Amino acid sequence: MSNVIHADEGTFEQAVLKSDVPVLVDFWAQWCGPCRSIAPILDDLSTEFDGKARIVKIDVDSNPNLAAQFGIRSIPALFIFKGGEKVDAVAGALPKPQLQAFINKHL
Repeated sequence: MSNVIHADEGTFEQAVLKSDVPVLVDFWAQWCGPCRSIAPILDDLSTEFDGKARIVKIDVDSNPNLAAQFGIRSIPALFIFKGGEKVDAVAGALPKPQLQAFINKHL
């Protein structure tokens, strides 16, 4: 079962900025092949890190203001937020061990 949260411009603040745990935000789009390739990995990680970190997906096509606010130029773009601030970012479809390490470094 996946614990991935699909947020939008209306729920971003509550899901990401006000989270009491670190949040991995995946800026993605339905037409993006690499985005679709990491989706099952993010589903796995959402259960693996349940209670320790949160995974939130933002569809850039449906949420252009958020994409512009964070300067998204290529997807997938993966950001880590802690305490309401962006603290780290990587781009591209990373393998599961690298995504695990990316999250772990902020726990």
